Amino acid sequence: MANRFVLNETSYHGAGAIKDIASEAVGRGFKKAFLCSDPDLLEFGVTGKVIGVLEEAGLSYEIYSNIKVNPTIENVQMGVEAFKKAGADYIIAVGGGSSMDTAKGVGIVIANPDFEDIRSLEGVAPTTQKSVPIFAVPTTAGTAAEVTINYVITDVEKNRKMVCVDPKDIPVVAFVDPEMMASMPKGLTAATGMDALTHAIEGYITAGAWELSDMFHLKAIEIISRSLRGAVDNTAEGRTDMALGQYVAGMGFSNVGLGIVHSMAHPLGALYDTPHGIANAIILPTVMAYNAEATGEKYREIARAMGVEGVDAMSQEEYRQVAIDAVKQLSEDVGIPVDLKDIVKAEDIPFLAQSAYDDACRPGNPKETSVEDITVLYESLI
Repeated sequence: MANRFVLNETSYHGAGAIKDIASEAVGRGFKKAFLCSDPDLLEFGVTGKVIGVLEEAGLSYEIYSNIKVNPTIENVQMGVEAFKKAGADYIIAVGGGSSMDTAKGVGIVIANPDFEDIRSLEGVAPTTQKSVPIFAVPTTAGTAAEVTINYVITDVEKNRKMVCVDPKDIPVVAFVDPEMMASMPKGLTAATGMDALTHAIEGYITAGAWELSDMFHLKAIEIISRSLRGAVDNTAEGRTDMALGQYVAGMGFSNVGLGIVHSMAHPLGALYDTPHGIANAIILPTVMAYNAEATGEKYREIARAMGVEGVDAMSQEEYRQVAIDAVKQLSEDVGIPVDLKDIVKAEDIPFLAQSAYDDACRPGNPKETSVEDITVLYESLI
């Protein structure tokens, strides 16, 4: 069976990258942008930087900001109606995963109206048309939604997140500008950075991993490990490197999948509105220990990429443990909680475990798992 790899048509990287939005829009003949961005980014002027580029070039736009941190079916439905009324012909998504996931849902439904029931998009939906063209401008260094074929929408009625996988939703152009990320507070920088590390590590050990994806994931682990602490301290170098590292991780995991760290994190976001990066960061070391026996020599390379010295002289048990310890240390250094005690209620664990098992990311886990196994993992974290 052939391995498929899907990436953006074009991406711009580095300070000032958003200035190229105008030339890309004009060059593609676009007339009016549907600008998706969450209310906080609008309030604090982050989205205004993109608006400034559009206005300077005389490009028309309409803003849509009915977007929650964990975007809902309603957010997408209302976005679809707003897009139709706006008379727009392309979308600019400015923000983290919430803005981009909403934009992807809107773009897919506009192009595939037979999927207007948002629940029909869950999993690998058989859409036939490419999304409305999306320009993606990340403001967090973590989700890599600007280069992935995935998006996640919360079904509020069922207290669950729907993972949607569709190569037709990938943004046509990504503008990865670290200056758009400079206003991120420390806590958000840490959470999204650990999300990116989780993408890289899970993508590297997932069942679908192969040489091409391994190349991206190992490089991403290296970049993120050396730069996240600096990004949290808001150094220019740290911000720039994290913007690249999270994107490189996205290039990999989008094409090979993830595992049960994400499966376990998704229900926490749906039930408790837990920030996705925080959930991933807390769960990651525990699941790494659980998966270790199914990963061959890969933890040695994770440890090496994270800067651990002397791994070639270590036994398999030793290098697996130092890889896990390196992740724990980075997480601690950037201020992530060590467990789920303040998040998870014991009585909710059966629901969480079943939701995690049913999650679209679970089949990618390198080790076969069960609802019972996942239950024990949750219990060990509270």
